[in-house]
Amino acid sequence: MDLGLAGRRALVTGATKGIGRAIADVLIEEGATVSVCARTPDEVEATVAALSANGKAVGQAVDAADGDAVRSWVTWSIEQLGGADIYIHTTSAKPARALAGWDANFAVDLMALVHGVDVAGDELAASTNGNVVAIGTTAVAEHFATGSNSYSALKAAVTNWTLGQAQVFGARGVRCNVVSPGPIFEESGDWGRIKQAMPAFFETAERGHPAGALGSPRDVADAVAFLVSDRATHINGVNLTVDGGFLKRVDF
Repeated sequence: MDLGLAGRRALVTGATKGIGRAIADVLIEEGATVSVCARTPDEVEATVAALSANGKAVGQAVDAADGDAVRSWVTWSIEQLGGADIYIHTTSAKPARALAGWDANFAVDLMALVHGVDVAGDELAASTNGNVVAIGTTAVAEHFATGSNSYSALKAAVTNWTLGQAQVFGARGVRCNVVSPGPIFEESGDWGRIKQAMPAFFETAERGHPAGALGSPRDVADAVAFLVSDRATHINGVNLTVDGGFLKRVDF
């Protein structure tokens, strides 16, 4: 299936590892040009070098908690790519272990998205198929083992804001969707660490999947690529769950 992504210009936050990196990889494979950002300069440099082996990629080190830095990166990316068709937000500060940490989730999970889309908005609206995709989580839909925390609460805000933009931004021709992964396994990621430190909990999570296995970053990236493609032009305002059946709710 030709997704029609060749030549599209995509901005991907948090793109040096995990789901964000997998999304950047897939978009490059599909012929898009990509600008990435993440906090660590060396990781950004290495990611841009790897992506550039298969297409055009640029990137900058950005602290997503700094709204001005996010806005500057978006402006720079638009200049580098000659515009923007796709904006994908993956950054997260992860669960806060103290009340003060909620501010980090507010800035990194939610406000980085709001700042980025605010700057990219006119370019996305000028595109023939402008798209915003935010990465959510199934943790907003049910009580998770770690309890109610800043991560699930602010991801719920990300989901609500993004899907609301489907109505507001949709009137300007920009589709806005959320992709909500369930547990995603990567050796260097959160579930890789859980597997090492809490093997019994990890095995319980695996058994919670009908297929008996956690998902991969590529599973999520493929879903994102479809949503931003020409094959999904009538999909707007959707929260797409990618969890292998981990959630036990029945959606009608």
